[in-house]
Amino acid sequence: MPGSLIVSMGVSVDGFIQDRQGRFDWSEPGEEQFAFHLEQVRGLGGVLLGRRLYESMVVWETDPSFLQTAQDHAFAAAWSALPKVVFSRTLDRVQGNARLASGSVADEVRAMVSSTEQDVEIGGADLAGQAIGLGLVDEFHLFRGPIIVGGGTPLLPPVTEAIRLELVETRTFASKVLYERYRRAP
Repeated sequence: MPGSLIVSMGVSVDGFIQDRQGRFDWSEPGEEQFAFHLEQVRGLGGVLLGRRLYESMVVWETDPSFLQTAQDHAFAAAWSALPKVVFSRTLDRVQGNARLASGSVADEVRAMVSSTEQDVEIGGADLAGQAIGLGLVDEFHLFRGPIIVGGGTPLLPPVTEAIRLELVETRTFASKVLYERYRRAP
């Protein structure tokens, strides 16, 4: 049985994943949250990424300066092992365990989700927004930081119909980041 398609992102209280200057340093995880992310990544069967997110994350596969601690090494190993599909209009090649998307968002999502029994994550505001708009996202994992940024890149796109969700899990980290896990309601 295939896994679920998940959007998992850090977000401000007012719903932005980046501020107006494109910064998201306020969403960097503390040690406890980083360990939680590591466990989530270990449970994934694949990742679909937009170009900007790919460029932010490829360092875990290519830049040894990111590997300061045992936890960093563990995250890099888990991340590197994941198959990745990158959506980009500007890249002509990708590094690490990734390939450029050759099909539509819907086709690539279906292919990735059907290729594994584990959950698949989709990230990047535009790409995740397209999947949300197509009704493909099963779960939302939000890491709500205790900050209001007042504008920037919104987490969610405008939708034409309400998407009913059920809250299935919450957790507050020592950093006061609130984890909210929502599943699409039946």
